[in-house]
Parts: sequence; structure tokens; C-alpha cells
Amino acid sequence: MRVDILWNTYNSVDAKEKITIPDCFVVRQNKIWWWNWEAKLYIWNEWWELRRFFWWAGFWIKCFLLKSDLLKYMDDTKAEYLHPEQPYKNRDLLPNLWQSRINKINSLPELIEFEAIEQTQIAWHRIYIKSNGKAYQIIRELSLPNITYISVAKLLDQHNQFLYYFRLFADYFWENEHPSRIEEENIALNWLWDEEKTQIKKARVWQWEYRRKLYDLCPFCPITMISDERLLIASHIKPWAKSTTFEKTDPMNWFMLSPLFDCLFDKWFITFTDDKKVKLSPFLSNMTYSKIWISDNKTFPLLPVEWRETYLDYHRKNIFLI
Repeated sequence: MRVDILWNTYNSVDAKEKITIPDCFVVRQNKIWWWNWEAKLYIWNEWWELRRFFWWAGFWIKCFLLKSDLLKYMDDTKAEYLHPEQPYKNRDLLPNLWQSRINKINSLPELIEFEAIEQTQIAWHRIYIKSNGKAYQIIRELSLPNITYISVAKLLDQHNQFLYYFRLFADYFWENEHPSRIEEENIALNWLWDEEKTQIKKARVWQWEYRRKLYDLCPFCPITMISDERLLIASHIKPWAKSTTFEKTDPMNWFMLSPLFDCLFDKWFITFTDDKKVKLSPFLSNMTYSKIWISDNKTFPLLPVEWRETYLDYHRKNIFLI
């Protein structure tokens, strides 16, 4: 698939989907434990697919980060910086560190390049990388252990050179929202008018009325064609946390999807164009896409995009991982 990043167009080759950031990798201010402070990053145990992705022993790769991605990551982790759930050794420093790190990111260029080298002195069956580049040090500085992971997209540029696009993500132990944000939303309900409060509570807790409206509009998943209501999920296009009161309960802000595609859509790995084509993120591997039988730009004629164009535009620009 083709991917447009800033002013360049690349061909997406493959992806390494999830590299969890451990406590031993992050800088001292972010640590939960004091020991095992090291700059090398453990990628995974060696196997032929991973070797094909990076290269043979002793590889040297050209990599980059995007400033916009780092700002998005810091927004996603703001709640953890300000209201830490994990027992950080310097938890009292984290709120101030969040703002200072935002300021540091804002001073960076849009494209942040670095080079990474495999650490060949490590046991042969484990792959580690290391870099002296400032961008690599930024990864160590921003990352919060256990809840941060990196995905890497392997791209081919117009000169047939491979580039590795690194991106940081936050995962609150398989939840999208930080516990403090959910609590803040519940507190905010107390300040709404009773009618608004009732609407949101119904949508958040039961969702029956809005699910029924959506099912009446489209009684099947337009991707898999599954029509058994028990196997369908009402999936928001513009996320609940970003929506107004009206948008939260607007049936046009929903798709009826089967669970797998609800997860892909909600986790930002697929989106849809106004002409009913699916777009795939470069941050899932070819192997994963092959297992779910989906390809970039495939058309789904029964996808109900009418009256959903504004919500889809938001999803493409703000949610989708491009």
C-alpha cells in the first residue's frame, strides 16, 4: 500500500506490531524500579520473519519519528503523567515533566531522523538495537514503562531505500482510556442538565436505544455481512471522549460492525473513504492482514457512509494510524 507522510510518498512493506517498553529502558525519572538502567531496546527473540523485517545480524537501519505522533502520545499519556496509576519512584515529578517534555517536542522539526544499530554482542537468539541519536533518546525520555509500546512500519522510499517509521503508543493494560479520565467523565455528568445526563447514561451504560436505531438503519456488518445481532457491535466513528452530547447519541456517528472489525476500527488500524473503500494502516503486519482477508482500497458497496461523511473525515484525520 502507498503511504503519504508529510511531503513524501512511500510504499508500505511490512510492520513490527508491538515492542513493549520495559522499565529497564526508560530514563531514571520514569522508573518504577531503580535497577537495570540500559539504553538498548529489546525487540524480540530472533526468528526468520523478524530477521527479514530488519535484516541479518549487525544491521544498521535509518529510522524516523514524527513530531505530531509524539504530541499525540503525550496527549494520550497526559492522564498517567498527571495522575499516576503505577508506583513510579519519582511520581511527584511526573506532572511537571509532562509540560517540560511537551515544550521540548514543540522545539523539534516535523521529521525527526535517527539511525539504529543491532547490538551483536548480545546472545544470538535475542535482537537488541541501540542508537546515539537524539530521537532515540527522546523515546527513552517520553516512554512510561509497561503502558508504552512501539510499532515500527517498514517503508520503501522513491529511491528504493528502506526507512523505519517508529511510533509510540499508550495501552492502559488493554484499555483505551486512563482510569482517571473515566472518573472525570462520571464527575462531569453531575454538571449536566437532567435530560442530557439521562441521554448519556443510557448511551454509555445500556446503549440499547441507539443500538436499535443503528441496527434498523443497517442490520448487518457491511464488511463481513454477518446479520446475527448477537454478533454485532455498535462502533463509534468519532470517539465517545471527543464527541459532544449530540454526537455521542447520533446514530450517524456509529457503524454496526462484527467484533474483529470493530476492534480494528476502534484501535485506529482501518478507516473508510467517502467512496466506501477501506484504508489500512502500515502499523499492522502483512501477516495479520492476510489472516483477516482484507486489502487496501477494497470497496464495500453496502457500507453506509451517507450522512456520516463529517464523522469519517474526523476519523481519517485524527484517529487513523497513517
